[in-house]
Amino acid sequence: MAGIFDIELHDPDSPGRDESDDSIDIDPNEYDPDPNVNAIAEAEATDSVPLSEKVVNPANERVGPKDFELRKVLGKGGYGKVFQVCKLTGTDAGKIFAMKVLRKASIVRNQKDTAHTKAERSILEAVKHPFIVELKYAFQTEDKLYLVLEYLCGGELFRHLENEGIFADDDARFYLAEITLALEHLHVLGIIYRDLKPENILLDATGHVKLTDFGLCKEHIQDDTVTHTFCGTIEYMAPEILTRSGHGKAVDWWSLGALLYDMLTGTPPYTGENRKRTIERIMKGRLYLPPYLSSDARDLIKRLLKRYPHQRLGSSPEDGLEIRRHCFFRSINWNDIMSRKAEAPFKPKLKGADDTSQFDTKFTRETPLDSPEDTALSESVNQVFAGFTYVAPSVLEEMYRPRVIKARSPRKGLAGSQGHSYLSPPLRNPFDRHESNSVPQDEMMDVVQPSSNHQL
Repeated sequence: MAGIFDIELHDPDSPGRDESDDSIDIDPNEYDPDPNVNAIAEAEATDSVPLSEKVVNPANERVGPKDFELRKVLGKGGYGKVFQVCKLTGTDAGKIFAMKVLRKASIVRNQKDTAHTKAERSILEAVKHPFIVELKYAFQTEDKLYLVLEYLCGGELFRHLENEGIFADDDARFYLAEITLALEHLHVLGIIYRDLKPENILLDATGHVKLTDFGLCKEHIQDDTVTHTFCGTIEYMAPEILTRSGHGKAVDWWSLGALLYDMLTGTPPYTGENRKRTIERIMKGRLYLPPYLSSDARDLIKRLLKRYPHQRLGSSPEDGLEIRRHCFFRSINWNDIMSRKAEAPFKPKLKGADDTSQFDTKFTRETPLDSPEDTALSESVNQVFAGFTYVAPSVLEEMYRPRVIKARSPRKGLAGSQGHSYLSPPLRNPFDRHESNSVPQDEMMDVVQPSSNHQL
């Protein structure tokens, strides 16, 4: 523990000790042994703070559906809806968020859906990264679960890819670089993503990417551990998932290769008229590379779409570092990418923070309504979601931010000058580590069919 709570102790009679910084000289004529507190409080140089439960103990302020105004519908799924909402109370009143509302009765019918929902909530709390959506609040009522996330008004990467048809190398390189860093960060935390596709990549107001939808993630996956869950979106699923032979972090790098192919050609690398044919082509089909692809892009795609995981780029303990060193990224300054200094190739044209023009009007034209549930759940069922409630550290920091009050102490300038925050861990910089030149069961099933509908 040395270095954390180091305190230098002095003998009161130690010679040479300078006490000038530990005492304040007071003129006896100016000292009032019996001050009039009311007179001081009413003086112009003094600010007053009314005492209340919110001021004394702000963290006890409970957040629920009543604290949010429904503005727009952003998407709908089998288990609920995603709304654009405005916060009505608290220090972040007036801010715009995305609120994912899930029906408990629909989720608890299936054990895998319950596990996926709890995993998503847990992962969103644990992960803080520039290219991963941030969870702000989580709470529940008797019949619903609520995840309040940062609102990403740039819409889905899928939508922009549909509009453009294909991306130029430079554009695809930018998006792939940010996604690579996000996946690498998840892997460091022992998490595999398993559902990388354009529909799960959103853009913020400045055009930078954010990964969303962590319902199919798997936690506690290290270099030597595998899982056998059959899950994902068929067109982006790695062969080892399809064969249930056991898979680890390398499945995300296969999906990254499929995503790059999609961005550069306008379609995933292996598709068929039905699910069976698509799976057959992923397992045995020939990889067709259009002649207009650059040599660097062709090489990266081939290295990422190796059917044997141990041959796939990124499968070694170096993980994403292998991919970042590939010649396709030779023009990338990774520190600029990590710090979001690199300019995005597309910046959405927005009218304001609550703009919904980048989302499907099929949803945004609907009347936003959080419909009540008729199904009453037992206490034992509700216990399944115990501990779901969450408030982001950034919100807590704002709650506890001290108010600046005019003070008379000659030491007021020192107050708060060396504060520390222990609410969230520092973000790991992947470029600080040594870069060597060496290149060295669960039973759940969840197959997601591709869809153009926005579902966070």
